[in-house]
Amino acid sequence: MRIRRPLFFIQETVTPYERGLFALGVDKNFSRSCQLSTINCQLISGVLMYILAIDQGTTSSRAIVFDRDGTAVGQAQKEFKQHFPQDGWVEHDAQEIWNDVLALCRQALRNAAVEAAQLAAIGITNQRETTVLWDRATGEPVAPAIVWQDRRTAALCQQLKDQGHEDTVRERTGLLLDPYFSATKLAWLLDTVDGARARAEAGDLAFGTIDCWLLWKLTRGKVHATDATNASRTLLFNIHEQRWDDTLLRLFNIPAALLPEVRDSAGDFGSTAPELLGASVTVAGIAGDQQAALVGQACFQPGMVKSTYGTGCFMIMNTGAAVISENRLLTTVGYRLGGETTYALEGSIFVAGAAIQWLRDGLNLISHASETEALARRAGSSRGVYLVPAFTGLGAPWWDPHARGALLGLTRDTGIAEVVTAGLEAVCYQSRDLLEAMAADCRRRPTTLRVDGGMVVNNWLSQTLADVLGIQVDRPDVTETTALGAAYLAGLGCGWYSDLAHVGDHWRCERSFLPSLAEEERERRYQGWQAAVRRVM
Repeated sequence: MRIRRPLFFIQETVTPYERGLFALGVDKNFSRSCQLSTINCQLISGVLMYILAIDQGTTSSRAIVFDRDGTAVGQAQKEFKQHFPQDGWVEHDAQEIWNDVLALCRQALRNAAVEAAQLAAIGITNQRETTVLWDRATGEPVAPAIVWQDRRTAALCQQLKDQGHEDTVRERTGLLLDPYFSATKLAWLLDTVDGARARAEAGDLAFGTIDCWLLWKLTRGKVHATDATNASRTLLFNIHEQRWDDTLLRLFNIPAALLPEVRDSAGDFGSTAPELLGASVTVAGIAGDQQAALVGQACFQPGMVKSTYGTGCFMIMNTGAAVISENRLLTTVGYRLGGETTYALEGSIFVAGAAIQWLRDGLNLISHASETEALARRAGSSRGVYLVPAFTGLGAPWWDPHARGALLGLTRDTGIAEVVTAGLEAVCYQSRDLLEAMAADCRRRPTTLRVDGGMVVNNWLSQTLADVLGIQVDRPDVTETTALGAAYLAGLGCGWYSDLAHVGDHWRCERSFLPSLAEEERERRYQGWQAAVRRVM
């Protein structure tokens, strides 16, 4: 290793990571020429060698400490309470989420034996569309957060459709008029919470999705910002002009004073208050959970597709340029880097892992999700039983907020194994719905699907996905790619990685699953699924 310049030659343009190299006498050009290899990382371990990823999901929050190679060296996770005050309503306590996230960040650092001063940056990824409204002076929420699954604004969305506004919304945002998105949730809060609209118009309140809320709390209210991926899910953001849209603000009656600044997905989002973690750390990457997974799966070329299986299921295809769907998929921002926007097509399934959670907690058929693989192997298939998990309506490509769940095809010999298997198969059939719509929009059928999320550690599920879809399914070494994508974006933002190709070098396939089901049987089962869906609509 060569020793280079003294510290007084450091320029402001160097990254925090490079300053760490200088502190040990390592030349930045030398380290860059070696692409900051694992050997170099080991030699200079202890100085800005880690990134903390905050992954705030729908049912749990987690914090993971990654090294530069994308290896998790410490983590912590906690489920939090779901609130269902009325049929179709889903709420979270935003203050509880913040308290949990802060505690988990501290715990993950302890578990990794890492100090905050050793962090190069923080990346944040989050459940999208979930709407938080808070007081700028106190930093306290003025009402429970309305979760993306919530359907309370279905009537307002239908009213706007009936008035002929959906085409305008779709052309500007790439989205449909549906309660899924943030704008009608925010409008509901402003019209329902006592005094909220007047306070919002006076500039006393702030709106944000969960990423924005966490950033505000981490910076002690100094930064009110979000990234382009999260902004693109609000129904208020013009994805072509990359700005908040005045026409949409008037349509939904949203005061502009509420809105955060929109930034690239990687860059400087401000620094944490030092007392929170023990040192001030730059937040250098933010993306909504599914776009973060797109980055974590290194789907950087048009036509590449990933699908994440968590509470819901979200399939995204990188399209490069914006493609407006003719099959009721969503056009969204995949990521925005250096001011350049990459677009994607997305299909969203509201209930995937949540169906297994319901089988566990609602019906008490299982005590742990890990039991599902053995039960499915024992059953072989659901034997004509179909679970349509439309607990909060149906997402893409159906978009029916009034549909409700059903269990169909029961016979006298149906048992727990068949019902659990039907829950797993429902995830695969819904994925097929999305893949067919994407193939129609893009005039080509993907040949490979990259999968991630907690559900795909189930080998039976991954194989059944390949069988139902009729294409190869690739599972990466790191299945929690949502958090990994946040870490990669933070790494780009702080200078760890030079470009997306550098990030892509880290992606590794752990196992591929090839279709083994006969075509005739595949289509017979899928037709049964489609008939079941029609029964609940």
